[in-house]
Amino acid sequence: MKGIQLAQSRPANTTAVSVYSPDGNEVSHITEILVAETSGSATTYRIFHDDDGTTYDQTTALFYDIAISANTTHIIELNEWMNDEDGNLAVRSGSGNALTFTVTGEILQK
Repeated sequence: MKGIQLAQSRPANTTAVSVYSPDGNEVSHITEILVAETSGSATTYRIFHDDDGTTYDQTTALFYDIAISANTTHIIELNEWMNDEDGNLAVRSGSGNALTFTVTGEILQK
């Protein structure tokens, strides 16, 4: 892992949820997103970034319907990617209670 843990979520269903948005007056440098499949069954995931709101669809998708095998982890490196206080990083699991998403990085001041 690079940096500190900024957020972690294990969605209970297949609805996209905001996993991370910096607090006011903060800017974050997200370095990695780790996706761990823990249910023992293959599934898919989506990751979204809306830099000024909460729209989580094809227009804000970073990764869309990515297959992940049972009991594996994907490590996604995002070098120099910034998120400000109005932005939201959201995730969606293809199966409820199947994936744990962990976001790492740094918190910077504006």
